[in-house]
Amino acid sequence: MSLHEQWENYGEEAKARSTEEYKKVVEKYLTKERNVYASLLSHPDQIVEGTISELGAKYGMNDYEFLGFVDGINESLVDGPYELKDMVGDSYVKLNYDLKKLYWNMLDAKADWLYTLKEWDSLLTDIEKAQIKRDYNKSKTMTKIKKQGRNDPCSCGSGLKYKNCCLNKK
Repeated sequence: MSLHEQWENYGEEAKARSTEEYKKVVEKYLTKERNVYASLLSHPDQIVEGTISELGAKYGMNDYEFLGFVDGINESLVDGPYELKDMVGDSYVKLNYDLKKLYWNMLDAKADWLYTLKEWDSLLTDIEKAQIKRDYNKSKTMTKIKKQGRNDPCSCGSGLKYKNCCLNKK
């Protein structure tokens, strides 16, 4: 089974046994993930790079857990996302990430255990974080486009009602 498949099936055995066991497995992973992010954000000038196996060992994760971490940070990487399905333990990764994009993606994932890390306070000002949150919220706001009514003025500019002008032409 590939690393990606192992990551995709992460926790399924525990889930089959009980909801409580599954929650423990997920919480254990999320703690590891939070610790890796705290370490990365504590040293923002250091670009972490190495193989999946090396970095997993460095951060106390097995290969597929670290692949899962890469999955989470993948869209925030400056050099573009990795094709995770092809990765093995010897696959090289470089975690050169864009701070603001990473913060945005954490908001998008609703990962409050990550975007509320204290390490962010020394990297982004409160104003920058608020601006990213505002921009994020704007991007998720949907506006309803008003449908043109039969008795509204026609959008072609003829001055006629829509029903007497372009309604039947479409």
